Amino acid sequence: MKTVPRVTALLLALSMGQVLASSHREAPFVTEYPKVDASDFYMFRSYENGRADYVTLIANYVPLQDAYGGPNYFAMDPDALYEIHIDNTGDAVEDLTFSFRFTNEVRNLTVPVNGVNVPVPLSNIGAFGTTPTANDAVKNVIESYTVGVVRGARRATAPSLATNVGAGGTSFRKPFDNIGSKSIPDYTTYADSHIHRITVPGCTGEGKVFVGQRNDSFAVNLGEVFDLINTNPLGAVDGESNDLADKNVTTLALELPTSCLTGSSGAIIGAWTTASLRQAKVLNPLPRGNVAGSAAQRGPAVEGGAWTQVSRLSAPLVNEVVIGLPDKDRFNASEPKNDSQFATYVTNPTLPELIKILFNVPAPSRFPRTDLVAAFLTGVDGLNKPTTVTASEMLRLNTTTPAVAAAAQNNLGVIGGDVAGFPNGRRPGDDVVDIALRVVMGVLLPLAEAPAGQAPLTDGAIQNAGQFNERFPYLKTPRAGNAD
Repeated sequence: MKTVPRVTALLLALSMGQVLASSHREAPFVTEYPKVDASDFYMFRSYENGRADYVTLIANYVPLQDAYGGPNYFAMDPDALYEIHIDNTGDAVEDLTFSFRFTNEVRNLTVPVNGVNVPVPLSNIGAFGTTPTANDAVKNVIESYTVGVVRGARRATAPSLATNVGAGGTSFRKPFDNIGSKSIPDYTTYADSHIHRITVPGCTGEGKVFVGQRNDSFAVNLGEVFDLINTNPLGAVDGESNDLADKNVTTLALELPTSCLTGSSGAIIGAWTTASLRQAKVLNPLPRGNVAGSAAQRGPAVEGGAWTQVSRLSAPLVNEVVIGLPDKDRFNASEPKNDSQFATYVTNPTLPELIKILFNVPAPSRFPRTDLVAAFLTGVDGLNKPTTVTASEMLRLNTTTPAVAAAAQNNLGVIGGDVAGFPNGRRPGDDVVDIALRVVMGVLLPLAEAPAGQAPLTDGAIQNAGQFNERFPYLKTPRAGNAD
């Protein structure tokens, strides 16, 4: 077998399967249900001016959205349960769960045709205004949602609903996707008007919430990586294009006072996001569409039974480059408290060994890989490892680590000397692909044990804080449907 340079071999091995697209389509089952596919998860001390005492949580869903994907676009699933979980005691069990449920009102707008009012096939029949309820008469679809909180086990009690401070009540409007400039002339202002002030039961102080379409926040040179690594892994960190730059996602963003998230055990919190569907689905052979009436009349399927988790995400790239193919669906359905079943994938990772066997590339020689246990399962000692911790996969944040302003952030996070970045939480500007490549190959180990891990590995698609906004919800305006 021909020997290839060690860094090229690394990236070639990573290309075997869908591994470098964060969590876009990361497991077989979730590819069938893109509306509950979590693509990225972020947790960081807010670095917007005046928000130092807040933590921002961002969960992205419905990846790989083409901006021109009408006429139905990318509404969230009203039959799904989207959640963000917080463990503030280190025992791998959620202490707080924030749940998002969606309502999609299809208004069946009509236009007169030869004396007959006929339902239109489009999502709108006129231009939107710049506030949530402006020009509602032209909107054929209106999305809204609730935010609930459960303290203790996620299914122990019904969620207590948060309050919309500005509008009153417990409902929040979601902006429509960015159809284009004729339908929504000023999308930035329109979307910003959907940043809502929120009060959460049992939490002192106000926070913010935003749910809506954003430009995909993940950066990767995806096309060339899948083309047998048709790139230079030791080239410039910004020498290649970001193939996701023209894709959108749907963002669930929540900013809350730090004191609302921490517990009595200290300032370190762990978090992850999940999506669940009902256990049973019965297809209706004669659906009557989205009209008022019984559940059987409203659509092509009726769902029921207990919630069943089908998507899970915290740290990026775990299900892609760590979990073996037979267990990808199992991981998505599992809870952190049961992660001992996946421990071998971390302590004895297959990726470096595949590189060694197939391409005669030096792999880390220390086993078990305690460096990966710290990165993936416990937090790093002295940084974001709780005093008492049950090994489990989640994103961990030391909330006492001061936030770093966008201009001063190092996109390599902790290994770049910026302890406010990944894996101490994750900020939008952290280049987790480059970080993950180096960590998996042993950048945290001595040079003699992991020579390949010390190389400046990169996919060439740069990611840094300058590519994002410096205020909540941080992610950029989505690409418009009429963009060239």
